[in-house]
Amino acid sequence: MRTIILFLAVLFCLTSCAQKKRFIKGETEFQKEINAEYKDASTSPLKKADRKAFEGLDFFKLDSSFVVNAKLDRTPDSKWFNMKTTTSRLSKERVFGVLHFELKGKAFQLNVYQGKDLMQEEGYEDYLFLPFLDETNGDTSYGGGRYIDLRIPAGDSVTIDFNKAYNPYCAYNDKYSCPIVPRVNYLRTKIEAGVKAFDKH
Repeated sequence: MRTIILFLAVLFCLTSCAQKKRFIKGETEFQKEINAEYKDASTSPLKKADRKAFEGLDFFKLDSSFVVNAKLDRTPDSKWFNMKTTTSRLSKERVFGVLHFELKGKAFQLNVYQGKDLMQEEGYEDYLFLPFLDETNGDTSYGGGRYIDLRIPAGDSVTIDFNKAYNPYCAYNDKYSCPIVPRVNYLRTKIEAGVKAFDKH
């Protein structure tokens, strides 16, 4: 009898623990990964109170029309400059190239950047930084704009998936120092894709 009770106790613990952990929310790998990162105290940019109540970020509805193929015009002679951040820190960046693409029948372009310090770090040698502003900022998306991570392509074609646009850490916690999106990267359209504005507690 005691064995059965012990077995049931262990079973109850396993099922209740599994329920507590639950699965990480998200429709895509990107959404699941970012939600898992923000839920984990060791990697989350969220303030403690926000993390405790956190169940998942809000995303725009997944939309394949916001996945575009862009032509990359490289700018190998571009100079390093100090990109302003939300603190006194300056981020040494250069324009790696200009991305030209069409979105819903209209032509756009965005500068894509390379960070001098980041490219020295293992795993980030080919990393490119794509910050942008659009007409959803301050309404349905974060007022300071959003970021997309890219990698240097072998050729001159780059896929931009706006469904993977995410907020700077500053959108969640003002202790972070985040690059300010250059005005040149303003898109005169609504990018209703990626992470939405965060509702702080």
